[in-house]
Amino acid sequence: VLPVPHATGCLHEFVASGAHWKEKYGVRTLDLAKRLLDYGVHAPTIYFPLIVDEAVMIEPTETETRESLDDFVEIIETIHREAEAEPALLLEAPHTTPVGRMDEARAARQPDLSQLGPCNCG
Repeated sequence: VLPVPHATGCLHEFVASGAHWKEKYGVRTLDLAKRLLDYGVHAPTIYFPLIVDEAVMIEPTETETRESLDDFVEIIETIHREAEAEPALLLEAPHTTPVGRMDEARAARQPDLSQLGPCNCG
């Protein structure tokens, strides 16, 4: 579902590529990461390393059980089926978070660094 673009073994982390999802379904790694939020999964590191097209870095902690890893794989497979059947689910994700998808490019170019309430800085 998410191919690993290298032949070496994996230790505590691995990098997969979502490039074929982009080509085949029009969804990017960012869309996968946002959809994972709807399943209660913390979004993984994406677009790193830069040498892997549509990179997604999966790095479970040592405390993850086999069951939780199997659940993660099941969620990825479900999202893959969603990408095949209804790409808009991914393109418009997240759906269940208090705040929807942000315009990340605008936020980076025009940051709003205002703070609400008193500062507890120090």
